[in-house]
Amino acid sequence: MPLPPPPALLAQTLRRVERRYRLPPLVTPASLTDAHSPATVLAVAIEAARKAVASAHVPDAALERLFVDALAQMIRHAMREEGGDAMLQATVLRHREAQVREYAELAASADQDRRAIHAAVNAIAHPAKLERQPPGAQRDALAHLQAAASSASWADLVQILTRLQESPEIAASPALARDIAKLASQNALAHLLRIDALAADERVRQYRALLERNGPRPGSAQAIAQGTRSQQRGAAVEMLAMQALDALAQRLNDADPAGPPYRVVTSMRVPSAIPGSHERAKTEWDAVLLERVQGNDGDDVWNVRLLVEAKASVDAATTDLPRLLRGLRLLAHADVDRVYGFETQQGHVKLNGASLHALSTDDAALRNAVLYCCDAPAEMPPRLLGAASRMQLLSAHPSVGFANALAEHRAANPHALVPIWQALLESPHWHSVLHQYPMLGQVRDLMVHTDDLMAAIRSLP
Repeated sequence: MPLPPPPALLAQTLRRVERRYRLPPLVTPASLTDAHSPATVLAVAIEAARKAVASAHVPDAALERLFVDALAQMIRHAMREEGGDAMLQATVLRHREAQVREYAELAASADQDRRAIHAAVNAIAHPAKLERQPPGAQRDALAHLQAAASSASWADLVQILTRLQESPEIAASPALARDIAKLASQNALAHLLRIDALAADERVRQYRALLERNGPRPGSAQAIAQGTRSQQRGAAVEMLAMQALDALAQRLNDADPAGPPYRVVTSMRVPSAIPGSHERAKTEWDAVLLERVQGNDGDDVWNVRLLVEAKASVDAATTDLPRLLRGLRLLAHADVDRVYGFETQQGHVKLNGASLHALSTDDAALRNAVLYCCDAPAEMPPRLLGAASRMQLLSAHPSVGFANALAEHRAANPHALVPIWQALLESPHWHSVLHQYPMLGQVRDLMVHTDDLMAAIRSLP
């Protein structure tokens, strides 16, 4: 089925909608002043370096100095007690203090260790097993063992295990005695006990406080509550985006009642029948505007006309963009002569392979086929250095070393940061940072506020 051109009203809507998140033109290195923040200076220096590399030129020494001095200044700001960067300060503390380093290493596998102990305790003292045991001292002790594991009271659990190992009743049951001895000797239990001991250390408490400033501990009640709020926030943005897209579909239908009808589907899942790599590609689309065409067998088949992703922030969209681009490339692998079945919230739909194959990741095609919808206020002025790039710059080994010298009140030489500049120009690991400004600009070009999208639809003639 050949793909007809997109409807004029759709193209008009995409041209009309305000792009309040769009980046302003970037200043040149020569135009920078002391009023510009270190992050802005870094963004300017990185973009100038990218252009030089793209032109097969070596960035000059002045640009290197600009980058290094701005990075040193950003690290100094991040290490301030008031208003500093908690994550960098935690990284430096971990670098400096052996006990903090040990705590961090153990904490990284604490969830796995807790699961191992819970599994071992359940094998011995699962509540269902205890219900089948006759009342008595052994059942009471095993119930206390289960309670200690459930409340993460590891010292109490060890004491209970010791009493159980000394119990004549347990000794009379060789299988139970072996399970208890095995649990008592588990490395996971030793790790959890050591975490509890280290948690009392003043430097570890300082480290934990810094981590909590950066966000609640994973698995904590605060983290669960924050995750719930984030999900609710995301669902609210998705609902606003879907409502705007529904209004657009209705406007297109009203404008040409005799033409092909339009509809909106949500949570559209990409089937495995689409060839190409699904790895790290977007395989579920939040909302999609579809245009009906008549299939060869008389069934309704639909063309994809607009793909919409709802995001709660610019940073979320920036992080998502690589997945989105891989997702578009995946869809473009569709056979132009095939029809593909997709599952959506509205049920099963058949999509024209030609409309999928026509999807492209070049800038002009993206602007006509993809929108990021958001309801967050636009930053004024917008941040020119993305959050992920800033994090990679601050967490690089030379940056941590420079920050450590500041923390120890030693002379911190910005020249120590030169290896980051060299890596930025040469290492594939730094490719996303080197290209961070074009990517940020691309994301912001695709982003619209849900209110602006609805206003553009309502203003159509």
